[in-house]
Amino acid sequence: MKEKHELKVVSIRMVEDPPLLSETPLDSPDKVVDFMAEELGKYDRELFCILNLKAKSQVINMNIVAMGSLDSVAVSPREVFKSSILSNAASVILLHNHPSGICEPSREDILFTMRLRECGEMIGIPVADHIITGGKGKYYSFMEAGILDKKGTVRERAAAESRSGRHTDKKPKR
Repeated sequence: MKEKHELKVVSIRMVEDPPLLSETPLDSPDKVVDFMAEELGKYDRELFCILNLKAKSQVINMNIVAMGSLDSVAVSPREVFKSSILSNAASVILLHNHPSGICEPSREDILFTMRLRECGEMIGIPVADHIITGGKGKYYSFMEAGILDKKGTVRERAAAESRSGRHTDKKPKR
């Protein structure tokens, strides 16, 4: 007796919620915090969200990627960039809140930001900034702190390795 194999078909759609309105390009951390403070201030736990931007830093949309506990939130790069790809974003701004009010990034925050930066470079959607809010207008900007700068991107490092001969097309030894 022959078995029937079923192939499931899936659809990926973007569902839009009511908009957060901004006619002003969000081209500085101050503007981003002013724009997002009310939304991020609603939560008593850590929330990680992303602003998807057009080429001139105008907001396309905001996506809440994950909601965590009082002092942490688990986030997957795949989930971070899903809405960006669907929105045809030119770049993104990452945001998360620290309900404690202390905006300093943890070591994990820094490492994850660098990982997301590299993921964004690989898919052509750069991370413009990662901002941690702490309420009452307090924030920490990775760009302002120099952690996210324009130098030493993944592509530039790969090109430098290629020029130096460190990156070759040799097959791995078995």
